Amino acid sequence: MDLNKKRRRIALGCEGSANKLGIGIILHEGTSLETSTSTVLSNIRHTFVSPPGTGFLPKDTARHHRSFFVRVALQALSAANITIPEIDCICYTKGPGMGAPLTSVAIAARTLSLLWNKPLVGVNHCVGHIEMGRAITGASHPVVLYVSGGNTQVIAYAEQRYRIFGEALDIAVGNCLDRFARTLEISNDPAPGYNIEQLAKQGGRVLLDLPYAVKGMDCSFSGILTRADELAAHMKNGGKGPDGEPFTPADLCFSLQETIFAMLVEITERAMAHVGSSQVLIVGGVGCNERLQEMMGAMAAERGGSVYATDERFCIDNGIMIAHAGLLAFETGFKTPIEESTCTQRFRTDEVLVKWRK
Repeated sequence: MDLNKKRRRIALGCEGSANKLGIGIILHEGTSLETSTSTVLSNIRHTFVSPPGTGFLPKDTARHHRSFFVRVALQALSAANITIPEIDCICYTKGPGMGAPLTSVAIAARTLSLLWNKPLVGVNHCVGHIEMGRAITGASHPVVLYVSGGNTQVIAYAEQRYRIFGEALDIAVGNCLDRFARTLEISNDPAPGYNIEQLAKQGGRVLLDLPYAVKGMDCSFSGILTRADELAAHMKNGGKGPDGEPFTPADLCFSLQETIFAMLVEITERAMAHVGSSQVLIVGGVGCNERLQEMMGAMAAERGGSVYATDERFCIDNGIMIAHAGLLAFETGFKTPIEESTCTQRFRTDEVLVKWRK
């Protein structure tokens, strides 16, 4: 794309890799990738919330996305106050994520592309989080901690790729928190991880012993979850803590957070030392957690560095991050042909050629 001829570019982004359906519209202005500015025109989201003690099944989540897509799209267009001819491309989450919800939104995005005669751009969900985090916070060359319900990765940029330095070996950190919320039958509204965070603030009388599973640059969370579930059963049966006193769900949530966040801080610090970075950017839904930000901030401060994070508008899955990352790729000439507009549950962050960065 010749940016001198097209100084204003607008993209509509569609996200639906998990239980959040998001549609966002973004504006890029400028004549070069390095100096262009970004403006969020709209960022509308609708969440599928399952009953306490349950998770969200792919078929139910996909049905939710199909049911609400048109409504959310119309709200996004209205909030952005633009017309369809002004849109330059339609961006959608190609993966990773849950198969059925991904497929529902990919088909909807493909439909818009055909109806409106607009180019289509498939976007890596993880890269969307990173680029939106960089745009909002201004972090220039950070080590990225990407923590969500489906992913846990420590990432740094090098030679037009986001390189993965460490990751979860089994379940993601957000999945660990969500599944423990089911064990305690905590509400899923607005989000199980958020409700665990609030409960943890009431705990702290005792730090219960949980496995600390850092293996090189990688982490394992399944064993921690198993032990936390065992302690929850012990608590419900009237069991006592290590000090001989009863412990509460708040103490369990506190202990779980302290343990898993300490693991994340350790591997992030090691990556910072390796690449020589003084910046940490936390992205993904778990990145909203204030205790994680606090612990990461303490580590970064000891190294003379700083932590960058966004609020729930951009941390939690949203359409604007897909619009932004997709438009960055579109500006380098990238498009997804209709016949290749598929989606995949497995799409690694380091598979993407980041042509828009030097």
